[in-house]
Amino acid sequence: MKQLLAALTVSAFAFSASASAAEKPPIVLVHGAFEDAKIWGHVSAKLQADGFKVVAVELPGRPGSPAAPNEVSLNLYRDTVLAALNKTHHPAVVVGHSFGGLVIADAAEAAPKKIKTLVFLAAYLPQDGDSLVSMANKDADAKIGPHLQIDKEKGIATIEYSARADLFANDGPDGLRKAIPDLILPEPVVPLGTPVHVTAANFGQVDKVYIHTANDQVISPSFQAKMVAATPVRAEYTLQTGHTPFLTDPDGLAKAIEDAAK
Repeated sequence: MKQLLAALTVSAFAFSASASAAEKPPIVLVHGAFEDAKIWGHVSAKLQADGFKVVAVELPGRPGSPAAPNEVSLNLYRDTVLAALNKTHHPAVVVGHSFGGLVIADAAEAAPKKIKTLVFLAAYLPQDGDSLVSMANKDADAKIGPHLQIDKEKGIATIEYSARADLFANDGPDGLRKAIPDLILPEPVVPLGTPVHVTAANFGQVDKVYIHTANDQVISPSFQAKMVAATPVRAEYTLQTGHTPFLTDPDGLAKAIEDAAK
């Protein structure tokens, strides 16, 4: 009898532990254009402290994942996210910032069963055939357009240095505003103009959440609202920040991600 009770106790503990783990899905964080995985540092630490397993994806073409611009494609970005998803043991909550919205949409189209929820953070929420370029051209209230510089010879896009603080840290303290221009990276240009193809059968069936940024200069709040109107989501949250809440309100962003993961 003692052995039976011991076995039942162990089994109950194991079940409780597995149920607890199941309640907190893995979280995969995907940065946007002109960024790398380091942007998630504070948010990732907060999520991990709250019991989530976190993977911050480094897209190719950055110092942490070197690749020549002519070797980088939207497909490569998608496959990098899929490789991260293949390492998780449960369907993941996948967060995409800005251009990362197109990347996570592409990943969801390819492997919808590996994703519990897509979280679009101040992100492009595409319909079939959309690209960053096509969507940005529809955003009349965004401020980034005049400051976008294309170097066709090098195959990269950059942001005018003097405009970076106002675009990416308009709500940030002086220290951040001084630092952020040197944190903005050149972006391989080919993925920015590549259309993403999504279907109702795959991408359309994946749970979606949108986190709005109320003071955004890069993807305007009005355009964020239009995208959600065109592609409805399960839940919406709003942060009173500019385009980089992982720097200006990491605790608020972590809470929104955790709420989206429920």
